[in-house]
Amino acid sequence: MIRRSFAAILPLCFSLSLAACQQTPQTPPPPHEITASTVSVLDGMSLKDYPGPKAQILYDQGEPDFFCDTLGMFSVYLKPEQARKVLAVYVQDMGKADWQRPAGHWIDAKTAYYVVGSKKLGAMGQTFVSFATAGDAQHFQQAEGGKLYRFDQITIDMATTDGGVVNDQNM
Repeated sequence: MIRRSFAAILPLCFSLSLAACQQTPQTPPPPHEITASTVSVLDGMSLKDYPGPKAQILYDQGEPDFFCDTLGMFSVYLKPEQARKVLAVYVQDMGKADWQRPAGHWIDAKTAYYVVGSKKLGAMGQTFVSFATAGDAQHFQQAEGGKLYRFDQITIDMATTDGGVVNDQNM
């Protein structure tokens, strides 16, 4: 009798232990809001002092990196020497945020739409303007020019901070 009970319980215990071993996707940490003391990791510029979309990268260790411009975020994120584990990347939805004083409206950078090469200038000049929806990105593109990209279409060659995107005659 005990042997039969044990035989009936054994598969249940095995199933429960397998379920406990499976990894569940971890919820990424939420974005940080920009304060008066938030500065760009690249040049120390205050994020509150400049127009256009901002970005942030959150890591498994240490403080997040903030960027006064999405172009700067891509230039860091896409570098092969980036060694810290990235937990989340956020950009601002410029379909909702105010261009001159963007605040809040953070979205997952990997799901955003980007208009590259528009006439509209960000904190560092040319920028990758981020949007939550394709419709908002296309509307902006029609008004300001540029070319529409998804996160995984942007390359390190496009994300140079030496004016490379400005000199691209294909946009």
